Amino acid sequence: MDVVQFDFVKCHGSGNDFPLIDARALDLSAAEWAAVARALADRRGPVGGDGLLLLGQGAENHQFSMVMLNSDGSEAETCLNGLRCVARLGFEALGIEAAQVKLKTSSAAVVRDAELAPGVYTVRETAGPAGLDAAAWPLHGAGARIVDAVVPPLGSERLFTAVAMPNPHLVTFVDCVDEAELVALGHVCEAAPDWLPNRANVSFVEVRGADLFVRTFERGVGLTDSCGSAMAASAFAACLTGRLAYDAPITVFNKGGLVRAQVARDAMVSLSGNATWEWRGTVTVDLAAERAGELVVHGHADAEIAAWAGLADAASR
Repeated sequence: MDVVQFDFVKCHGSGNDFPLIDARALDLSAAEWAAVARALADRRGPVGGDGLLLLGQGAENHQFSMVMLNSDGSEAETCLNGLRCVARLGFEALGIEAAQVKLKTSSAAVVRDAELAPGVYTVRETAGPAGLDAAAWPLHGAGARIVDAVVPPLGSERLFTAVAMPNPHLVTFVDCVDEAELVALGHVCEAAPDWLPNRANVSFVEVRGADLFVRTFERGVGLTDSCGSAMAASAFAACLTGRLAYDAPITVFNKGGLVRAQVARDAMVSLSGNATWEWRGTVTVDLAAERAGELVVHGHADAEIAAWAGLADAASR
């Protein structure tokens, strides 16, 4: 099998964009899916994205499953912006509006929610509990629990909180996001040093009253307009450190738009956000060359694109 053809949806959650494939009836190896991810998520290619999403078969008490592959082909434990898109495709495929979804190392509940704005398809997802055992990542040289503390091997004087959502996040609260500094620290983690062999996501977070603004360097992706698990981890860290209140509504803004968040005292985090279709297409992937081609676009979701653009524009103001 050298060249494979895929039907897909190009979608986004809060500006975090992906090609999404219904993979329930497809039989590719993990290495082949990694090659597909590198081909389709390549910004220089015909599709592009922050990664690749796969809708998979359900198991036991799960109606379906999700696989999220980063643009470098590595598999993430979760992707909450992507989960909402996978949930929508699963809902449409099965004719349901709520489900339990199997993730790589955990599980999440998803349900169709009231629209954030007219025409914006919205899903509420609940994931967790958020974890504080950084030694399990593993992260060496900073103690098992890192809450508003320096991470010595990182080489920064900033205070970080280490949160697993369940993928690893280093969250620091800043007066103003310095993207150059964020990228520099992100690259330190992305190099998979001995003290952080599995890498981690790094987020700079501004507290804006009762809300947050989050900017993230995402593991396997780089600086991204939005990262759902980072927004969840940041909301949890804000409540854990007393900056915001548990069980209260929080609007989490990012460069891609916004989500509504709520953090429970049991460390479960709910996000309510968009799952927007942009266009549908068919594409071929040369697995050996890891290159996409022969793209055919079957139609654009112009009304959905416009509805989200209106909300994102209002959020940016």
